[in-house]
Amino acid sequence: MLRERIRQATVAAMKAGDKPRTGALRLISARLKDRDIELRTAAQPVDDEALVIDTLQKMAKQRRESIQMYEEGGREELAAHERAELAVIEEFLPLQLDEAATRAAIEQVKADLGAAGMKDMGRVMAELKARHGAELDMGRASGWVKDALQR
Repeated sequence: MLRERIRQATVAAMKAGDKPRTGALRLISARLKDRDIELRTAAQPVDDEALVIDTLQKMAKQRRESIQMYEEGGREELAAHERAELAVIEEFLPLQLDEAATRAAIEQVKADLGAAGMKDMGRVMAELKARHGAELDMGRASGWVKDALQR
């Protein structure tokens, strides 16, 4: 279970005296706790593993955007800090599909659904997320879906 792995990694980092890693792991734990509080009033229970993966993906996306902005602004020290946090977050995410595998998955979904044009993009994206949500960066995949549907 991811939550337990994160907790164990936090304890190990604290014992090792690794302050940057401990800080990043505490950020993850705090964000997970925030999500738990948000979902207390949810109508239906949420799969915990999916919740953790979704939270980690959002945190990783935020770090990537921050890194890009800091590099454009010439703030390399802040970008390095964000890169370190991103590395810790990515340790707990499932392995991401590369571009070739993602494009192959898109073509498979497109064929399965009989998608022919841009009007089918929502259906293709929904099915792609259902099948490979934890393994894909949906932001990058949407551009590739658009390319595949325009051909």
